Amino acid sequence: MNIIVLGCGRMGSELAKTLSFRRHAVTVVDVDPAAFERLGGKFPGRTVTGNAIDRKTLVAAGVERADGVAAVTATDEANEACARLALQTFRVPKVVARLYDPVKADVYRHLGVQTVTPVTWAVHRLADLLCHSHLDTVISLGSGEVDIVETEVPPLLIGRSVPELRVPGEIRVVAITREGRTFLPGDGTVFCKGDRLHIALLGASSERLRTLLGLG
Repeated sequence: MNIIVLGCGRMGSELAKTLSFRRHAVTVVDVDPAAFERLGGKFPGRTVTGNAIDRKTLVAAGVERADGVAAVTATDEANEACARLALQTFRVPKVVARLYDPVKADVYRHLGVQTVTPVTWAVHRLADLLCHSHLDTVISLGSGEVDIVETEVPPLLIGRSVPELRVPGEIRVVAITREGRTFLPGDGTVFCKGDRLHIALLGASSERLRTLLGLG
């Protein structure tokens, strides 16, 4: 993929290096040429010096041929403007923006811009680490509204079926690892001793899941 990273701060530089390691073609844009030093001497991608919200800068970075744009500059305002420009003017297929304000993040998500809200994600993750030691968070989706967690099946659920650990719209077992094999369960699947459960749940439903698992 041909990806443009707007902003070469800590997040932008690490994102650019990670994408390059995965063999994507990466172009990094920043108004400060000294920022590119964070990429290291072995970075194989391109760098473009200029303002990320300037159309000429984006064109120089190859936005007209881009498969994706990540707006991770220092401010929400710049990231909003960059995301709108990439999505609405240049019709880039995938546009992601880092926004610290969760309200703005929701608005832009509805407009078709995928958003990452570090503060919201971190709050949910810290709460899990402090309070839910029996549930291992694998990934947080959106801005932390939905988590995928793992846990070993508790004794009280052994021999019972998957629907007994389901709350519509809140909690659902999406996969089970059993004897080294991971599979998608059906309604007739019965929990066995040693099963590792992979569960999708709303971030606000952690306590309810703990109750269902007998961990409350």
